[in-house]
Amino acid sequence: MDNTHYISTELLSLEILEEIVSHHKSLALSDEAKINIQKCRDYLDKKMASHSDPIYGINTGFGSLCNVKISNENLSKLQENLVKSHSCGTGEEVPTEIVKLMLLLKIQSLSYGHSGIQLQTVERLIAFYNNDILPVIYTQGSLGASGDLAPLAHLSLPLLGEGEVHFEGKKVHSSEVLKHFDWEPIVLQSKEGLALLNGTQFMSAYGAHILMKVSKFSYLADLIGTISLEGFDGRIEPFNELIHFIRPHKGQIVTANRIKGFLEGSEIIEQPKNHVQDPYSFRCMPQVHGASKDAIDYVKKVFKTEINSVTDNPNIFIESDQIISGGNFHGQPLALALDFMAIALAELGSISERRTYQLISGTRNLPAFLVDNPGLNSGLMIPQYTAASIASQNKQLATPASVDSIVSSNGQEDHVSMGANAATKALRVLDNLERILAIELMNASQAIEYRRPLQSSDFIEMFLNAYREEVPLIKEDRILHYDIEKTVSFLNSFQIEDDLLTIA
Repeated sequence: MDNTHYISTELLSLEILEEIVSHHKSLALSDEAKINIQKCRDYLDKKMASHSDPIYGINTGFGSLCNVKISNENLSKLQENLVKSHSCGTGEEVPTEIVKLMLLLKIQSLSYGHSGIQLQTVERLIAFYNNDILPVIYTQGSLGASGDLAPLAHLSLPLLGEGEVHFEGKKVHSSEVLKHFDWEPIVLQSKEGLALLNGTQFMSAYGAHILMKVSKFSYLADLIGTISLEGFDGRIEPFNELIHFIRPHKGQIVTANRIKGFLEGSEIIEQPKNHVQDPYSFRCMPQVHGASKDAIDYVKKVFKTEINSVTDNPNIFIESDQIISGGNFHGQPLALALDFMAIALAELGSISERRTYQLISGTRNLPAFLVDNPGLNSGLMIPQYTAASIASQNKQLATPASVDSIVSSNGQEDHVSMGANAATKALRVLDNLERILAIELMNASQAIEYRRPLQSSDFIEMFLNAYREEVPLIKEDRILHYDIEKTVSFLNSFQIEDDLLTIA
């Protein structure tokens, strides 16, 4: 069976993207893509041969140097200089799985035939992808406005035999890899450097990476919240469909139905209750979790559009015989979406921590801190501190990056999106959410033991039995760092069928 994804103008969905990644598919250009790329390059070469007028980014300087005309004999040097001079990223290295997504999305964007790239340049990027030659890129340096300039410069350096790459488990100089494969460095032609550096692939790759994981953790937030509800001896009435049909937000309805499904057959939820109401963190899960689902759904739509877009500049339109300088590189749509997603994920963590707090508070016939002999044992007192610390950090990280802008390039680029900062922040929020949910599961699974001999639903009991194989019940104080890490590992490895994740 051919395990190849062919780059074409067919719509690239997040589901297809995930399939490419999870099945380790190789990439190849379709005949359509090859024709589009070559036709555009031929058009640009003819245009350059017949016109001496300055065309931004092709025979001019860049940014505030856009009015400086560059001679034809220096056009290749201009593009090489652009890549080298813009390679000024710093900070932590971008995770290699995100770098690989950047390569894929840059290849896709260049394949539509509006960028003027050489066919051999795109083919070399594909060779990098297929051979896991992953450029070393840094998290800091992009304003997310003239594209992700610094990160994409580092992505492009290996084409020239410059910079470093991860290859076969080692970090090596790109020239060594070119020598290994007997490849010559690419000689960039007019516009190619700008086509490579202009673009939103840093922001897009981060967003796509998060979106490929986020539906699972939205589902787990519902499941773990339901286990907490059982441990807290909560009521089922707030999940009655009648309530949600008169406020029919999609995510709210999905959450309520999902929680009711998790509880089907539970003895705990059916037992008589002395209390008439539960705290908001339990009762309002459909409204809060549901709002986050709807936010994620919106973000998915934004990124679906973006990963099928041309985001370099200027753009070449063969049919209308035009080369137009615009602003498709500006990351504002992504910056806003990434900020929205960070807020949505932070809220899932915030309400999760509140449920954890309720469980350890010594109410509803639960012992303080969910342990026998409280006082002698501190039980689950301090994991709540940890969850509170992480939830607080998420609130800080959820402060929007997109409301900030700093003038750059001598005033020419006077509004920027800061979408790259939004992207790296959003990933940290997701990673933090994972740990907050892990701590809630530790507490919820402990609390439910105090409801025995009553049983929860078959599904929840199956989930808890699998969890207990990794993390035993806490009977007396022990080092809980290991429990947290084992719980995170358990959640990471827990498999959920794709059809259950179709709605975040």
